[in-house]
Formats: sequence, C-alpha cells, structure tokens
Amino acid sequence: MKKEYWYILIAYIVMQVSSLVGIPLVMYIGTIFGNTAEEMQALAIPIWLVSSFTITLLVVLFFLRGDMKADLAPRDTASVSKSIVWAVAGIFLALMAQSIAANIEASLGIEMGSENTQEIIRIIDTFPIVILVSSIIGPILEEIVFRKIIFGSLYKRFNFFLAALFSSIIFAIAHFEPEHILLYSAMGFTFAFLYVKTKRIIVPIFAHVAMNTLVVLVQSVFREDLERLIEEAERIQGFIGGFL
Repeated sequence: MKKEYWYILIAYIVMQVSSLVGIPLVMYIGTIFGNTAEEMQALAIPIWLVSSFTITLLVVLFFLRGDMKADLAPRDTASVSKSIVWAVAGIFLALMAQSIAANIEASLGIEMGSENTQEIIRIIDTFPIVILVSSIIGPILEEIVFRKIIFGSLYKRFNFFLAALFSSIIFAIAHFEPEHILLYSAMGFTFAFLYVKTKRIIVPIFAHVAMNTLVVLVQSVFREDLERLIEEAERIQGFIGGFL
C-alpha cells in the first residue's frame, strides 16, 4: 500500500475519534466568546462535524493529488458515457440492495432503522448545513477510504467476494453498528461492484452521494409531506373499504 494511503487512513481514524476532544474544545471556545454552555452544547456537535469532515477531506485530496493526475491518463477505465450510466444505475442498485438486506435483517429479528441515520436526521432538522456532511463529504471520504484504498488493496490479493466482504465488515465497524453488518455489506458490495466495473472511483462516489441525499430528503425535508400523503391514502382506503 502506498504511504499516502496510510496517511489517509490515519487521517480518517483521527477524524472518527476527534469528537472526544473536538466537541469539548468547541464548547470551551464558544463560552469564551460569550455564548452560554447550553447554547454551545447544541452548537458544538454540528460545528465539529462540519469542520472535522471538511478538514479531513482537504487532507485526503492533498494526499491523492498524485492519483488524480494519474487518472487523467488513458487506462482501461470505462468510457465517460458508460460511467454515467453505471453511476445512475448504481443509485437504484444500492437502494435495492439496502432494501433486500433490511428485509432479511427484519426477518432475523434485527430492529429496522439505523441509530446513526436517525441521530444525523435529528441534527439536520436543527442545523441543515450538516447535510453537507451526510450527503456529500461523508460519502466521498467513505468511498475513498473503504473502496479505493481498503477494497482496492484487498482486491489485489483476493477475489472480489472476499475483498468486498472484508472491506464491508470494516465499513460496518466504522459506523459502530455491527448489528447491521448485512446492511452495510450489501452497500459495500454494490459500491465495490461499481468501482470494479468502471475502474473509476467517481462512479461509486456519485451513487453513494445520490443515495444518501435521497435518504436525507425523504426522512427530513419531505418527511411531513410523505406522512400527510400516507395519512390521506389510509383515509381513502378506509373510505373505499366502507363501500365493500
């Protein structure tokens, strides 16, 4: 593995644990500038999320500058048109894989829904800027770390199934939701397939960004509209049922 990749992995790990120091630090700095402890308690998490993810993305892109220059040279990558097709198709593949995995988990007695996702949605409801982290910066970092670096390195030594399996398990552990290992594995396999199929990391990045954005829009921005539509559909169903 390239030394730059090790630096990226270290930066990502540091980001994951940085909240232990970063959030108290933001709270302390905020109180120095006249904010109350209660105000900073609400502000510290979104401020640190956006700051730490943004800084880490800049660091990662710095270490990847050599790879980005190399990507400009012709290789056996998929054509632009083919890559666009797979990127769009990848959104539906990822959603379908996630749905199938969620149903399997439910049949095994595993509670549906992600605590991480629900917590992020709650933060977004109050601080919409966090959408940048959940829908753009986060997926970009995850695809670079888990697909380009971890999966890519494993794929050089093992077959696709083992490389995707191992990287997906690490992917699940990094989200601190081992009970949803099947769900994260389904997503990991899908994005790894897109990467191998096109040999362009931008393809799974696009699919991942689009999928996360769609989930956030459904669960946050359009949640009330969807709930209202469901209630209206139930009322219509009950009204029709009264005549049958």
